[in-house]
Amino acid sequence: MAPAQKGFSWSNIAVGATMNMFEVTTLGQPLEVLKTQMAANRKQTMAEAFATVWSRGGVKGFYQGLIPWAWIEASTKGAVLLFTSSEIEKWATNTGFSPAAGGMIGGVGGGVAQAYATMGFCTCMKTVEITRHKQMEGGAKPESTFKVFMDMYRRDGIAGINKGVNAVALRQATNWGSRFGFARLAESGLRKYKGLGENDKLTAGDKIISSTVGGALGTWNQPIEVVRVEMQSAIKSTDPNRPAKKTIANTLKYIYEQNGIKGLYRGVSPRIGLGIWQTICMVSFADYVKAFIAKE
Repeated sequence: MAPAQKGFSWSNIAVGATMNMFEVTTLGQPLEVLKTQMAANRKQTMAEAFATVWSRGGVKGFYQGLIPWAWIEASTKGAVLLFTSSEIEKWATNTGFSPAAGGMIGGVGGGVAQAYATMGFCTCMKTVEITRHKQMEGGAKPESTFKVFMDMYRRDGIAGINKGVNAVALRQATNWGSRFGFARLAESGLRKYKGLGENDKLTAGDKIISSTVGGALGTWNQPIEVVRVEMQSAIKSTDPNRPAKKTIANTLKYIYEQNGIKGLYRGVSPRIGLGIWQTICMVSFADYVKAFIAKE
């Protein structure tokens, strides 16, 4: 459990930004690209999705959208997430909630805050960056991401570049509520198994195991992620059944009618890996950094 502190822990803004930048620049973006490729192209197998991404420049293809969108998103959403979730979790546990419930409440609050504060347009533009390469078929060179961004802004304003933001908020609330909650629950279970008190320290291995559990179980909401990708996708379609004005409800219905239950879980395998890595960085590693700063 994160160390209890009095007052606002403003240092968590810097810790969150730093940890999220580390997460996305290492394993985060490759897994994000693979997951998005599969969610947007729901008939592709993982092997086919991997080959498609590789064809865009080898290893470089797996880092599409990293600069600037993923870096902008990571630095801002990490700061908002860790600060908000830590303050809410601290309040919840001090009020009498269990560590698991406190973690879940903090995660939900942090997830919603980051979605509406910073993630909407960044997530949209990352998805455009990854899916716009479909335009290359037939020899056409895709437009630059910045041109796409400005066209969307001129056409639809703020709403256009925040397309799918409600799906992002729903995803992030359930993502981080589940990840923090399950991770804290796993930590409590390990403490009981080892005969430790609630405030006794766990080993680094214990923390990583707990975050792995939280990250893996947090992917139960994959249908929300597939809906989000479809709402933000730049892939052109002539399908008359595809909603012209997409909402969470009609997009979910469209995907189910086209691809069934299986389509709603496309990309879940790389997302499990992504969820585990994100939770290790933002829960386990961040707890150690927060504890170090508090001690200093």
